[in-house]
Amino acid sequence: MKQVMTIGMVLVFACGMLVASNSITIKGSDTLVRLGQRWAEEYMKENPDVVIQVSGGGSGTGIAALLNGATDICEASRDMKEKEYKLAEQKGIKPYRISVALDGISVFLHEANPVKELSFAQLKGMYTGAITNWKEVGGNDARVILYGRENNSGTYAFFKKQVLNKEDYSEYTQTLPGTAAVVNAVSKDKNGIGYGGIAWATGVKFAAVRKVDADPAVLPTMETISSGDYPISRDLYWFFNGEPTGELRKLVNWALSKEGQKVAEAMDYIPLPKERALAEMVD
Repeated sequence: MKQVMTIGMVLVFACGMLVASNSITIKGSDTLVRLGQRWAEEYMKENPDVVIQVSGGGSGTGIAALLNGATDICEASRDMKEKEYKLAEQKGIKPYRISVALDGISVFLHEANPVKELSFAQLKGMYTGAITNWKEVGGNDARVILYGRENNSGTYAFFKKQVLNKEDYSEYTQTLPGTAAVVNAVSKDKNGIGYGGIAWATGVKFAAVRKVDADPAVLPTMETISSGDYPISRDLYWFFNGEPTGELRKLVNWALSKEGQKVAEAMDYIPLPKERALAEMVD
């Protein structure tokens, strides 16, 4: 018997064919993909008869896959839109949403940038093109270089709704295919600014954020995101077609367990408060 192993997938040759039992597919959010992969790896260690395949592509891609019956679990960093819920109803899909972790959309700056904090109004001005020079927000006399996510990203949609008040992004925003790419770009550009999930920050610094000028500026941390004090906090979701049963139920309840949430914390995601995690579990 010959085994072939790849990341997130175990396949076994039997009777001259490639077969797999208890196969689960997870697709969607690039914010969540690293955590989904690690959860899959740890779960398969404890359940060697289960095959879990995890891929990204963005929340919109994952939601489309769920509505088309092409994935068992959709990972999303936003809720489904009203038109997506309507399309699901038309297709006979019954979206079942479970919060699996928390996240703060962090504002990334180059480590040499002297700016320490930004308000929603300033961020909106920068990302809509009204503010184009760092000196307008207390920084150097230099052009603001904008980095952001593609429009199929839940992070793109959440930031647009919460911070830009649904206004369009500046045409000068350089859209990149994942938070890792945004972080990498900002880390190499002293005049760059980007946004994305807190777990992806490497080689950049966070800007403290305030919703209104009268509020204190808050840095994204486990404590401020868990408490909701950080003003761009959000839930991260798994969507199913109907209430999960069988192996899907076992997997999501494990991810919400103390063990699964410790994995999230170790990956620099924000675990759900214990009471919330218990409430999200499927009976």
